[in-house]
Amino acid sequence: MKMIKAALVVQNCIAGNFEKNLGSSLQFISSASEKNAKIIIFPEMNLTGYVAGPDITSICKPINKDMVDLFSNKAKDLKMTILVGMAEKIPGGKIYASHMVFNPGGSFEIYRKIHTAPFEKKYFTPGNKLPIFKLHGFKFGVQLCYDAHFPELSLAMALKQADVIFIPHASPRGSSQEKYDSWIRHLRARAFDNGLYIAACNQTGDNSKGLLFPGISVFIGPDGNVIYKSIDETEGIHMITIEKAVLDQVRSHKMKYFLPNRRDDLFKI
Repeated sequence: MKMIKAALVVQNCIAGNFEKNLGSSLQFISSASEKNAKIIIFPEMNLTGYVAGPDITSICKPINKDMVDLFSNKAKDLKMTILVGMAEKIPGGKIYASHMVFNPGGSFEIYRKIHTAPFEKKYFTPGNKLPIFKLHGFKFGVQLCYDAHFPELSLAMALKQADVIFIPHASPRGSSQEKYDSWIRHLRARAFDNGLYIAACNQTGDNSKGLLFPGISVFIGPDGNVIYKSIDETEGIHMITIEKAVLDQVRSHKMKYFLPNRRDDLFKI
């Protein structure tokens, strides 16, 4: 496929109210399907809501069969890839910031946040796997919020031939404009340095546990230029288009695509 439509979701996620967040997510999935989206990306921990303190132990949940069946069937019926997140509790008590990837073919995979922020480390266990997913001829990676601050992670995904990195956030505090000004410094670099698309979205509003999230979504091309941004605080879907031709144009240019000229004999990843 030469291009795909994707839906970035800005969502109000109430910490600890799984049923409300699930219902809202299902409505967004239906709306995205009506807009012919082939993939939908929700914010970090959208199903459980986000906290980084002791409350996380009461709102985290295991990934159970009912949940997997529900999203797997939705992905299959709508022919859409669905990316949803949660605070995942596994047997033994470890908690991960996890993002699940449900594909129309029935496969189900998990990305677990690799870089936990300093205030998350007491409660969250970092993941240690770096999967790359396939979608209609494109390859994509997933990073979660704080992950995006580490250039090596994006480089590693680029070396695995990722075409786009989706970066769901649960990033509180500040206005949407202030959050945009913060994000754009490093997100444009991740796209430009690696010759790939970056697409990011955030939670929005009051999460009922003392955190306010500024709604924002951003889509950056493989040349490092911003293709789309929204700093609207309201919940909603933001449609973007990922195009092979744009990737090819950058990657065929000797002075715009840098990966082929890396000194990998000196720098090992």
